[in-house]
Amino acid sequence: MKKYTEKFSTDFLWGGAISANQAEGAWNEDGKGLDMAYCFPDGLHFKYKGAPKEGVYYPQAEAIDFYHRYKEDIALFAQMGFKVFRTSIHWTRIFPNGDDEVPNEKGLQFYDDLFDELLKYDIQPLITISHYEMPVNLVEKYGSWKNRKLIDFFEKYCTTIFNRYKDKVKYWLTFNEINNMRRNADYVAGVVFNGTENREQRQNMIYQAAHHMFVANAKANRLCHLIIPDAKIGCMLSLSNIYPYNCDPVAVFETMDIRRKSLFYSDVMLRGEYPSYILRSWHEDNVNVVMEEGDLELIKKYPSQFLAFSYYKTSAHEAGKPSFFDTGGEQNSLNPFLKTSDWGWQIDPLGFRYTLNELYDRYQVPLFPVENGLGANDVVIDGKIHDDYRIEYLKEHLKALKEAIKDGVEIMGYTYWGPIDIVSAGTGEMEKRYGFIYVDKDNDGNGTLKRIKKDSFEWYKRVIMTNGENL
Repeated sequence: MKKYTEKFSTDFLWGGAISANQAEGAWNEDGKGLDMAYCFPDGLHFKYKGAPKEGVYYPQAEAIDFYHRYKEDIALFAQMGFKVFRTSIHWTRIFPNGDDEVPNEKGLQFYDDLFDELLKYDIQPLITISHYEMPVNLVEKYGSWKNRKLIDFFEKYCTTIFNRYKDKVKYWLTFNEINNMRRNADYVAGVVFNGTENREQRQNMIYQAAHHMFVANAKANRLCHLIIPDAKIGCMLSLSNIYPYNCDPVAVFETMDIRRKSLFYSDVMLRGEYPSYILRSWHEDNVNVVMEEGDLELIKKYPSQFLAFSYYKTSAHEAGKPSFFDTGGEQNSLNPFLKTSDWGWQIDPLGFRYTLNELYDRYQVPLFPVENGLGANDVVIDGKIHDDYRIEYLKEHLKALKEAIKDGVEIMGYTYWGPIDIVSAGTGEMEKRYGFIYVDKDNDGNGTLKRIKKDSFEWYKRVIMTNGENL
């Protein structure tokens, strides 16, 4: 029987999270290939329009130049006392085209150096293998995850990085926010539609791609266990929550159905089986997913070990009203009981506790909230940034996290999203700022890239120093 606890564990992993494509820049340096994220200059709210065009500003080209400034930035993370730092490996730094025979040594060496720098400060790397960084060549040549050949390319990529970094990285995630492919299949998984497909055809393409990714996920889990036996490997979903707008039974049931469209992905990756509700959905939508012999056994045998997820907000669902899915999760109607951020996301700390309990009750595996934060308009006044609003957001969400621990939820750690300002995945902006560290750059690419500590920097430092006692 588990014991009641009121405190964060002594080995709780406090830290922050970014992605390679939103921070590194150096888009074509040292042999790096072209990736999908670079092809969305306005963020994933827009559709893929092909390779980069002349005269268009691409914010990820330079981003915040983490590729050249990571030592400076990691030193700042160390000042805050980070125990863990989540980032991703750019697939196209390792295999520029995705189907290359041999990996790119300069790309491998960059991550060797990055991980060494983290470990120098006793900061554990938490590494996402695929974070919206699909090689464009795999999209254009093979059709991305619609093609089963992608499983082999991904397996080769995983084998390469597991062997290379087996002594440096003990925490891994396979696909970032895999459930976002429900509505952003191009950005998330490189599944590009030509505009002529009907809904039935699109559903078939998305679920076929998802199946191939589930098989690849299981193979990655197997490889990780074999190559790095002391490592942990999890799945990662976007799980900001949604409530019924009122007690209309139709709204309540539709809300459950909307939620299951996301939880389907973790159901497969954690439980190792396709849930019965998805089979009804496929039957009614005439979806036919092609599976090969042994696929289901593999998925069952090698489930993910923990569930990592992003949580930013909640939304409310009105009966019969279509919902929209973006980087923050499901969006429908505004909840009159909640405040709203500068970018229209509703702030709901209690919803964080609710979500943690929902997920732990469903799966009974360790949880790791690896994205949570507030994007806001920060103003520099006399060289300082007074972001009390961010401190308040963080304080209330960490209180909710602590309450979930009291509820008995097993939580590995917490990585705040964007501890340093980075390019927004959703909108392609720099001025949607999350960080404890300000980066001098605007939406048009102007600025010195100078780093400035915000007031929230010292506040989060005290939280980590006291292991969450000082909230």
